[in-house]
Amino acid sequence: MDKLRKHIEEITPVSDDEFEYVKTFLTRKRVRKHQYLIQIGDKVTCDYWITKGIFRAFYVDTAGKEHILQFAPENSWLSDYNAFFNQTESKMNIVCMEDAEVLCLTILAKEKLASELHKMEHFFRMKVTRGYTVQQHRIISLLSNNPRQRYEEFESLYPNIVKKVPKKYIAEYLGISRETLSRLYPMSHRHAAI
Repeated sequence: MDKLRKHIEEITPVSDDEFEYVKTFLTRKRVRKHQYLIQIGDKVTCDYWITKGIFRAFYVDTAGKEHILQFAPENSWLSDYNAFFNQTESKMNIVCMEDAEVLCLTILAKEKLASELHKMEHFFRMKVTRGYTVQQHRIISLLSNNPRQRYEEFESLYPNIVKKVPKKYIAEYLGISRETLSRLYPMSHRHAAI
């Protein structure tokens, strides 16, 4: 829980009593490698903070092709936010890529916490804002950058993901073929999982 407090305090300071109160809203869940956190069709009841591990959020098109929307490593928040905030069925899958642990926050708990502790309302608003800007930046990058630029940007932003995630998923996320990624992939990373 110390990591969570540090994560919150990157945006807003909290007292010991406030942090103890925040902890009462969260439940811990262990997730195994290849286990789904959310599957298409699930009712999404929680937002998740990742204390350990990496997750992959993706949807599958009508032809059965997987499209990766996001990788989420430690210290990230993750959910199908459209389904979470609208209390509808998920249109994406979120799967664990290595044994992991998350803290779960229900929509009702999140709303109660935000209304009772305004520091947390500020924290959640800042996290949503940052998440939105990251997604917008990714869309612009996909539209305007060539494969090498997309890979180099991804590597500089997410060096730990590059080291831990199989290349086929990185290629999919970047919108390029595995063959193209192999040509771009530095020799120092060639020992990573394929």
